[in-house]
Amino acid sequence: MKLRFLGGAGEVGRSAILVNESLLLDYGMKTETPPQFPVGTVDPEAVVASHGHLDHVGSIPSLLSGSRRPPIHWTPPTRELALTLARDTLKLHGGTYDCPFTEVDVRRVTQVSETHGYREPFEVAGHEVTFFNAGHIPGSAHVLVDDGETRLLYTGDFHTDNQRLVAGTTARPDADVVLTESTYSDVSHEDRATLEERFAESVKTTLWEGGTVVIPAFAIGRTQEMLMICEAHDIPCYVDGMGKRVTKMLRRHPEFVRDPDALQRAKSHARFVDGRDGQRKRIAAQNTAIVTTSGMLSGGPAMTYIPEIRDRPVNKIALTGYQVEGTPGRDLLETGSAEIDGQRMPVAAQVESYDFSAHADRAGLDAFLDAYRETQLLVNHGDRCEQFAAELAGDGFDATAPSIGETVEVR
Repeated sequence: MKLRFLGGAGEVGRSAILVNESLLLDYGMKTETPPQFPVGTVDPEAVVASHGHLDHVGSIPSLLSGSRRPPIHWTPPTRELALTLARDTLKLHGGTYDCPFTEVDVRRVTQVSETHGYREPFEVAGHEVTFFNAGHIPGSAHVLVDDGETRLLYTGDFHTDNQRLVAGTTARPDADVVLTESTYSDVSHEDRATLEERFAESVKTTLWEGGTVVIPAFAIGRTQEMLMICEAHDIPCYVDGMGKRVTKMLRRHPEFVRDPDALQRAKSHARFVDGRDGQRKRIAAQNTAIVTTSGMLSGGPAMTYIPEIRDRPVNKIALTGYQVEGTPGRDLLETGSAEIDGQRMPVAAQVESYDFSAHADRAGLDAFLDAYRETQLLVNHGDRCEQFAAELAGDGFDATAPSIGETVEVR
């Protein structure tokens, strides 16, 4: 089996792996300025997507330009999330070099889409493919690819611990080669229950003191997780941004959610913002919590809320995930100010950071990979892939880290 790495090797973003020059696993984008896309040209017979995040599906519509019509295989939530992201990209960047596809290309995605559940093998481009629950977000999948000679397990993004929204992965399918993500290979997550209690206590304290809490959160997965936490701890909250649409969509796929009733309670508990007639500014003045995009303060309704609450020390900004270097969220953490809508703003409000990650940490990666000690490992999707591969090799694994553009032959 031949694997060509078009993106995601030695980096987080634009994941794309071509298998045997015919089957494409993921085709994402890297959300830098300007965005980066997979390298080279590719004309696959078919596409398989692991899950619905921009760094894995953000460039898929561009594969349908011209006369090309490769079928796209994914779980039902991944299909809907990918289309939501594509339409949002068109809205923000359509007609510019920051968007590699057109509205017509996005419509074509619906025409060639084929959905599959977990543990339901299907044939595609001369390979047998099976999805397994990866425990990352609803619909996320480990992808097992069998070409008749070699069984490749592409982990996609995964988590081994339970979240409120999805259960951690327990799948360990037999494989000859494992291509693993490594996002948090040098991190130990705080105990989830302890983290949640610390977050809830902090938010409640701010509300008791008369402040407002803005909770920036990624629209897919993180927003729903935070709404479920707010409901469980009886924290009054609003929800704004793309996360509103995603929350409603996930209600249509209860089989991909850990506790559909809990998600419904969270949806009913939150008040949905429509943004009309200055509503956001009025909400920002209330004694409440606001869960809103974007998770790194790089756009979305957060651009309205942060300026409104920034000058009162009793208020709080509770970041809920990793802040990439160069983003306003990272800038705010490090300097106490951030560039919001093109204007540098000092922030007197309290700023806190919580790691509600949907990725396995080092202990989770080790626990997952322990089942594959006799298996060839390839490490990607991380900022320290080579270091992690070397650490695994030192522990007795056959582990290496491919580079972008490289073709690796595995058996």
